[in-house]
Amino acid sequence: MKIDEKLIKRLENLAMIEIEDKEKMAKDLAEIVEFVEMLNELDTTGVEATFSTLNNPTPLREDEPVKSDIIKDVLAHAPKAKDGYFIVPKIIE
Repeated sequence: MKIDEKLIKRLENLAMIEIEDKEKMAKDLAEIVEFVEMLNELDTTGVEATFSTLNNPTPLREDEPVKSDIIKDVLAHAPKAKDGYFIVPKIIE
């Protein structure tokens, strides 16, 4: 994969950021891609995967509601609260 100025500008646009040193960024990204491409050289035929989420699904628990007073604790730290809600300044008229 070729990392050029056009790609860096596209990445800037997609990420909605401004890259100061585009030349250095292109060099760094090229090194990263080169490193990852080295993995393609590995011969993994006959090597079984050591982990799969398909064979070991996440154990599930019953979804049961639990009574909690966390709302009172959170609202106790709010600058203003009333009837279980935060009171904030009006920003839309």
